[in-house]
Amino acid sequence: MPAECLYALLTDSIDYAGMFPPCSLDLERAFMNQAQYVRSQDAWMLGAFVLSVGQFSAAKQILSQFDPQHSLRVSALGPKTDNAAAFREALAETNAAIQSFSAHNVDLISINQLEMFLPRDVDLALLKEARSIIGNLPAFWEASADKAEQTIGLLAEHNSDADVATFGFKLRTGGVTADAFPTSMQIAKALVAPATHQVPIKFTAGLHHPIRQFRDEVKAKMHGFLNVLGSAVLAAEHKWDEKQTAAMLEDEDPKSFLFDDKFFAWREWKINIKRLKDRRKFVTSFGSCSFDEPRQDLRALNLL
Repeated sequence: MPAECLYALLTDSIDYAGMFPPCSLDLERAFMNQAQYVRSQDAWMLGAFVLSVGQFSAAKQILSQFDPQHSLRVSALGPKTDNAAAFREALAETNAAIQSFSAHNVDLISINQLEMFLPRDVDLALLKEARSIIGNLPAFWEASADKAEQTIGLLAEHNSDADVATFGFKLRTGGVTADAFPTSMQIAKALVAPATHQVPIKFTAGLHHPIRQFRDEVKAKMHGFLNVLGSAVLAAEHKWDEKQTAAMLEDEDPKSFLFDDKFFAWREWKINIKRLKDRRKFVTSFGSCSFDEPRQDLRALNLL
């Protein structure tokens, strides 16, 4: 087993998104992978399977690889819309698709959460309407990095009046080209704001590797998932500002990160395992088209 603090930081942390770039697998191949992963020794790291609502009908036909002990946990991905009116319509259709898919085979399928892009004209009234449509289903709403702080503030305002499950924020941390990667300071701002407001946050894209590093395939430095998840919990624990958070995001030295059974540490900053587990409630997961690369890199660093 890995060190207890690494286990706490990475449990259920990787939402498998094999059908999305750069892997871009077809549904059947991605399902085959997921069925293997849920039975692997590393299944503790595996979160939900990211599945577009447009693929629900096709998915119903090929569920034979799953069973009640190894079921399909889904993060439903809704469509992107340009304005509030289109968002309302798309969300209603998405919710109907989720209800139908969930009822198809309750022993094999569970919908863990919804992910969907918010239109730029979102306001508090639209968020309240969204909650009335999807009920208690957890949701992570994506916005561009330049709108992160504003969107997180709006989500926090909504959550302060909510009696049911809170809304979270989804941050895109990369892509297949250099211009898809936000700067460390942009990510830092998006991490400090949720820590202040206690808004859950998840990440997507570009986090295949544990530690920040230059990758020739994208001609850019890719953010590391240990940098991102680690700085999120430490920023919340120690009330870091954006500059301090960005410093951890930019660290490319694996020796700066220490995991044992009592503490997770980055340089001189520590968090004990109990506090780490508490902070993880607000730092949920990251979507990755590969479940293999993260594990291979962790083993290369002798962390697994």
